[in-house]
Amino acid sequence: MSRIAQLIQNPLQFLYILPAIIIGLTVHEWAHAYAAYRLGDPTARNAGRMTLNPLAHIDLFGFAMLLLVGFGWAKPVPVNSRYFKHFKRDDIIVSLAGITMNILVAFVFSFVYVAGFLKWGLGTNDAFTSIIGSIISINLALAIFNLIPIYPLDGSHVAESLFMSKIPRVFMFLRQYGQLILLALLLTNVVSIALGYLVSGITSGFFSVAAWFINLLP
Repeated sequence: MSRIAQLIQNPLQFLYILPAIIIGLTVHEWAHAYAAYRLGDPTARNAGRMTLNPLAHIDLFGFAMLLLVGFGWAKPVPVNSRYFKHFKRDDIIVSLAGITMNILVAFVFSFVYVAGFLKWGLGTNDAFTSIIGSIISINLALAIFNLIPIYPLDGSHVAESLFMSKIPRVFMFLRQYGQLILLALLLTNVVSIALGYLVSGITSGFFSVAAWFINLLP
């Protein structure tokens, strides 16, 4: 069943996944801006992007696509790499900052989810499990998706910084045709299927860690 069909069948899903999308996109872009600023680039800060205000980061069309189709985007954070003292290292750090923040958010909310079951008696509360579960899954999906080394995703910056000098023709090809390749992968559901398995596996691992820790508490 498509995302649109699911939302039509259960309109409450709009309310359940909205916080997840807003949180995921906002912390991802904020982390890029903050990392760049800490490494000497004030561009994003000066543009008002080093903020946790979602309005500074949300692209309305990209937001709607993520909500309705499951694939979307935020406004890209402006980065001027000329400010970096160590270009390759700093570019990798900035590129991975958003991914790292999404994973951290998913990990923290895994503890909230498990505590809801084990400590707070919220395991049968549909709103709680749906909202917190969506925050976990969407943040993990954003993190994993952005690791794909295809332009314009964050993974492409990491891959280029590490391997551009060794296989420049490959990256020139990906720069030119990356968006078409990415679109093809999305239309054939290759990415969706892979994301489903990876998100499920990582979530299970997070839940196991959270349950172990929470069971230690009095």
